[in-house]
Amino acid sequence: MKLSDYLADFLVNQGVKHTFVITGGAIVHAIDSVARNPNIEYICTQHEQAAAMAADAYSRVTGNLGVAMATSGPGATNLMTGVCCSYFDSTPTIYITGQVARSQLRKKFGVRQLGFQETDVVNMFKGVTKYAKLVEDPKDIKYHLQKAVYLAKSGRPGPVLLDIPDDVQWANIDPNDLIGFNPKKPKTDFNDLENKIDKAIDLLKESERPVIILGGGVRSSNSEYIANEVVQKLNLPVALTWGAMDILPHDYPMSIRDFGVAANRAGNFIVQNSDLILAIGTRLDTHETGANQSTFARSAKKIVVDIDKTELNKYEKLGLSVDYLINHKVDDFLNVFNKKIDKLKTKNISSWVKKIAEWKEKYPICLEEYKNKKDNVDPYVFMDILSKESGEGDIIITDAGSNLTWTMQGFKVKKNQRLFSAFNHSPMGYSLPASIGASFATNKPVTCIIGDGGIQMNIQELATIKYHNLPIKIFLMNNNGYGIVQQSQDTWFNSRYVATNPESGVAVPNFIDISKAYGIKTMEISNHSELGLVKKVLDYKGPILCNVKVEQHQKIMPKLEFGRPIEDSYPYLKREEFLENMLVKPLKQ
Repeated sequence: MKLSDYLADFLVNQGVKHTFVITGGAIVHAIDSVARNPNIEYICTQHEQAAAMAADAYSRVTGNLGVAMATSGPGATNLMTGVCCSYFDSTPTIYITGQVARSQLRKKFGVRQLGFQETDVVNMFKGVTKYAKLVEDPKDIKYHLQKAVYLAKSGRPGPVLLDIPDDVQWANIDPNDLIGFNPKKPKTDFNDLENKIDKAIDLLKESERPVIILGGGVRSSNSEYIANEVVQKLNLPVALTWGAMDILPHDYPMSIRDFGVAANRAGNFIVQNSDLILAIGTRLDTHETGANQSTFARSAKKIVVDIDKTELNKYEKLGLSVDYLINHKVDDFLNVFNKKIDKLKTKNISSWVKKIAEWKEKYPICLEEYKNKKDNVDPYVFMDILSKESGEGDIIITDAGSNLTWTMQGFKVKKNQRLFSAFNHSPMGYSLPASIGASFATNKPVTCIIGDGGIQMNIQELATIKYHNLPIKIFLMNNNGYGIVQQSQDTWFNSRYVATNPESGVAVPNFIDISKAYGIKTMEISNHSELGLVKKVLDYKGPILCNVKVEQHQKIMPKLEFGRPIEDSYPYLKREEFLENMLVKPLKQ
């Protein structure tokens, strides 16, 4: 059979139903084979970056592989930003790139380029993939495909890339002669895991102010259900990183939501005053701990569960004291832990739970005074309304910068909702093509939240949305510029704005007119009296863009300023009030 036909069959056998593509001379055979296979569909995006991001989101909502295909040279290099999203958020995706015919590969001649649109894709992508390989022998295709998929899904998941020359794609192969990949699957040392869990339980027994932290590794290991069972059995306070914000509903009584650099004030007081942290599936990066990691939960014993040993090894170098490092798979940890906690008796923490409830009530994200805004829309009020109008099981994808932060701070997740972004790479423009991937993956409406800067990065995908009439509801948080950078310029440059708004060189077009040109219905929310339109947007059957007018200098609040511990976010509390909230010894100012 033709090798590209084998490739299409292989993807089908992996349970992949869609692949996101832009065609080109070096990938035509692969895409043609997909087109002729009745069990898989190709989706044409308008930019390879968008194809990669759509594949990334497709994987996140299905729990299976996402796939994108692109031609050689610029087609392949355009994938890079989306591939990084999958790499840094541990998302299993496979990227197939075409390459010039083997006879035109430059490596035999030592020249800069031999074949037209030839680029050394493999070496460019090695740093942001788990496996990147140029397939030169057609007989090796089964081996490389199986190895790529195994690596994408196993251990800490991530993206893989196969670069397939044009003449290899149309080579004839006999599937019966192909050599497969037989991995040596690592075995879990359950004795070691049980010993470590026993030590963790001993610390839990003695804790008076415990906090469980769930991270994105719970989601990427498909452990959200067992995690729910564990936290409900423990009945201890639970903090969520952004990558895990949709694991528990907002109204779960013991949830303290997020914490970190741009998080709710209550969550930061709770984490920073704790005496025990059990962090499961999070690498505790600086977005969560603050830049000076030694100040994070400084009076707490810390237990960190992570599959990636290199993540665990970094803490000592960064000055973050961790008492127990548990280098095991999150799902294995949770399953063993779940069997042991039936007999776990913790101390009476009723006073701690009461204090947590006081903090949560005293420091809401959406303050009453925000609702009195006359002109434009306060983003925290908007997120409050959007939360109320969204339904259980909805998919909400947010973008980057201010709109990402407002969403993660203010959106109240309901049961079975998915709320995500490309959290760690966090490129502007992610949520629009990601919504396309999620829509095809689920055949459901998707709520897309994006900024005026971000939508410009992938605005061409409005054409894809319209072509397929996808039920994507786009809420454009329009503050006429790059709000999060302006907030940094307020801090560092005395509000000297450069390259962040129309007055300093950033063009902001009329998005209503642009959307109409693409044939997409539009609405606009200019002030709080028009927030009733949110429900109309969500109820609209087809694709729709709603321009939400936000004040140009709207800030993210609260937000940590450089050099401070996370319990002391801007706007600063009066020192007397701040000190009243500190159960542990505060740092010297």
